Amino acid sequence: MATSSIPFPSLHHRNLDTPITFRQRRPTGVHLIKATKDSIPPLSATSADTATTTTTTSTATNLPLRPIPGSYGIPFYQPLKDRFEYFYGPGGRDEYFKSRVHKYQSTVFRANMPPGPFISNNPNVVVLLDAKSFPTLFDVSKVEKKDLFTGTYMPSTELTGGHRVLSYLDPSEPKHGPLKNMVFFMLKSSIRRVLPEFETTYNELFDGLESELAQKGKALFNDAGEQAAFRFLGRAYLETNPEETKIGKDGPKLISTWVLFNLGPLLRLGLPWFVEEPLLHTFRLPPALIKKNYNKLYEFFESFSSPIIKHAESLGISKEEAVHNILFTICFNTFGGIKILFPNTLKWIGRAGTNLHTQLAAEIRGAIKNHGGKVTMAAMEQMPLMKSVVYESLRIEPPVALQYGKAKRDLTIESHDAIFKVKEGEMLFGYQPFATKDPKVFDRPEEFVPDRFVGAGEELLKYVTWSNGPETEGPTVGNKQCAGKDFVVLITRLFVVELFRRYDSFDIEVAASPLGAKVTLTSLKRARL
Repeated sequence: MATSSIPFPSLHHRNLDTPITFRQRRPTGVHLIKATKDSIPPLSATSADTATTTTTTSTATNLPLRPIPGSYGIPFYQPLKDRFEYFYGPGGRDEYFKSRVHKYQSTVFRANMPPGPFISNNPNVVVLLDAKSFPTLFDVSKVEKKDLFTGTYMPSTELTGGHRVLSYLDPSEPKHGPLKNMVFFMLKSSIRRVLPEFETTYNELFDGLESELAQKGKALFNDAGEQAAFRFLGRAYLETNPEETKIGKDGPKLISTWVLFNLGPLLRLGLPWFVEEPLLHTFRLPPALIKKNYNKLYEFFESFSSPIIKHAESLGISKEEAVHNILFTICFNTFGGIKILFPNTLKWIGRAGTNLHTQLAAEIRGAIKNHGGKVTMAAMEQMPLMKSVVYESLRIEPPVALQYGKAKRDLTIESHDAIFKVKEGEMLFGYQPFATKDPKVFDRPEEFVPDRFVGAGEELLKYVTWSNGPETEGPTVGNKQCAGKDFVVLITRLFVVELFRRYDSFDIEVAASPLGAKVTLTSLKRARL
């Protein structure tokens, strides 16, 4: 197993003081939740600096060599047609891919990916949809990741102060290593603050949700959750509560608007197609419209990131470039990931019902009691069901949906059923939710199985690739796997832990959202201690 280059091993889920083995089990009372077509999130950027070498096994001994099926059709016309089907066709994105798998009888095929005209000059991609072919996108010896964070187009650098930030750099580029090391330093320097600041911030969140629920009979999680997320990140990374600075409570709103200008060509806002097409998918939104908002974010991070900036300068990174990268890492990658991941995790646990809630509450409280009543890394390692629930949420609804890479040379790519040849320079594309629900890897792939990764099930973690790399591997300066992969896993575990320290159970309502799920709490049942 590859080891993380993050110099604080407590962020890596595999680093245990004492190995613990758990017997595989299936709680008989846990409800199994089936994924629906509207549960798959659009692109997120939590793990945008992603890709490692793959651990998927490859045995190309008797597979047939097959030409890649599909075609790109008539230029301009076919990309527009494909874009319309992708965004507005029956069944949405899932059906767009499923229909082509059925048509070509292959999980590898040629297609056009949005946005196409007039934003993307070349929408042609080779689609990789199964767990065997998909990891090709992680291997930076085979694919180039330069300017491919958002796919077949790159947002204007005017949205990032004129800089190509870390997410858009290939590991072969000179600035990639220093910038990723800066992010590792930022993670390392925050480690002692993460647990106490998370507990403080999310107790504030739950206090507020309880108050709203008492007054209105329901409480919307997303808005309050985003405020809490930005507050926590400011406290953990910068030792500052942003709400006590000039930025006040505007942070999440400023970030969301800026993200829209970056990702608009890939999003659906639920507007009529004749509004969304010219507004989002045909022409770029002018960066000048949000320059003032972006500058507010920049000034905040410039003011409160001095230790990180100082370290960046020691690595040869200018102050200005460092601040733009700190902003992107915290706002786009980390905040953007929490914005999607926490509501989705809450949704799946909420839908699973009281049996799972009871088991999680007992496990979490028992482990905390055994460690002096405190949440510690050691205590969390004694919560196998909680950890499995987090990984299952990442598997069934990964926060990063789309992955791209350009072939560095002529390649041989294997699916489960065939071998395909790809030419140097061809664009490869993977739709993450299909790879992480591959029925040839996962039993009951469309169901939320809470203890899927308990005991012997841990062997399947190499197929949980939400971070643009296997969960069993770690980020390094030489790959594109998410620098904060282990941080994201840690705080998602903390979210589940704090939830069941406080509550025995809860009820929710779920609605669609452009990013992730919109969750409304309809009841919170306080712990019976």
